[in-house]
Amino acid sequence: MLRSLFCICLGLLMLPFLGRAQTPDTIRTPPPMKTVALDSVGVLPSAIDTKGWLLMDKDIQMELDGAVYNIYNFKFDKAEKQFRSLRRRYPNHPMAYFMLGLSTWWKIRPTNFQSTQYDKPFFAYMDTAITKAQALYDADNHNYEASFFLSAAYGFDARLHAERHDWRKATVGARRSLNYLKKSQEANGLSPEFQFGQALFNYYAVWIPDNYPLLKPVLLFFPKGDKKLGLEQLRSVAVNGFYTATEARVFLMGILKNEENNAEEAMPVAKYLANKFPDNGYFQRFYALLAYDQGEFTDCERVSREILDKINKGMPGYEGISGRYASYFLGYLMQNRYRDIAKAKDYYQRCIVFAESTGDTSGGFYLFANANLARLAVKDKDLPAAKRYYEVVADKADHKSEQYKEAKAWLKKNGKA
Repeated sequence: MLRSLFCICLGLLMLPFLGRAQTPDTIRTPPPMKTVALDSVGVLPSAIDTKGWLLMDKDIQMELDGAVYNIYNFKFDKAEKQFRSLRRRYPNHPMAYFMLGLSTWWKIRPTNFQSTQYDKPFFAYMDTAITKAQALYDADNHNYEASFFLSAAYGFDARLHAERHDWRKATVGARRSLNYLKKSQEANGLSPEFQFGQALFNYYAVWIPDNYPLLKPVLLFFPKGDKKLGLEQLRSVAVNGFYTATEARVFLMGILKNEENNAEEAMPVAKYLANKFPDNGYFQRFYALLAYDQGEFTDCERVSREILDKINKGMPGYEGISGRYASYFLGYLMQNRYRDIAKAKDYYQRCIVFAESTGDTSGGFYLFANANLARLAVKDKDLPAAKRYYEVVADKADHKSEQYKEAKAWLKKNGKA
């Protein structure tokens, strides 16, 4: 719990590229810091010299359009080939290094940050982006593009250090991210890219104290927010941004589902992402979850089958976590929609194997799969199997839950079977 609260605090400090690590299997403190004002635009757009800014170069955007798409569609080799070409032409600019780091980030994210194999290249890319951006900023402290990359790179760096429990480095990076976000937001009127950070700050500065009152003393050091405005800004960036548009949709989807408990409004965002990037396992499993929640079972089944097929093919970003989601949904549909109990059992068992392969056995779909298998075993009068599954439920379920009570009652009555 302490770790999750700390990560939420860091979310306020960091550029909003820093999302929640995962979507939970649910069906239906840092040192004091000075107050930073983020609600004013100190420089008129017309007074800013943007010469040499790759972030706003339309030719660069046209060139990188396919590369940015390929990141989110998990075609990393194709994307990185273009970013390396950009790096050769602009060796002293942070953009290529940052985009290579972003590509590496999306190799890590589908595993809910469990995989550490890409940590070294990720930190190396972000460190280099910081070095290059710092040189531009030192030469001109009104270079808001440099501030943008400094804020973004420090934010990503801090987020992964937090996931790795290196709180000191996470806090240092988060503070620096906030400092440069203050600078880059002065260029909000120039491009939606610069508005992204403000959007998440506006939302979480209100959401956190509303949901975690114990953190209110910490938040005295943060600027005031506006949740409604933050969501409006996210929607605007999602439509009008280029580099940040997809990240804005990712955050909008997660906020609507997890923070606002509004799966219905999150659904079209998830559907858009899953359809636009059909080989992104993270987007596909999120969409499958929302389709399941909303009773859109045809789409849930289709996407779940695609996930398992892509896992079998060994496609990048498709692993045990997505398999856990997909196999549980298919088990439920086989049991309740098609009345094919043999297939239901098979999918539930596959869900359990996927969960065990990733260490996700503390509840969620792992628990639901065991509970359903126990009930099916009871119907089949297979008491040894029922006992085996119910013992898992009794061990893993919250003691206040109906599943725990059900398992304990059955075991009390039939435990000697």
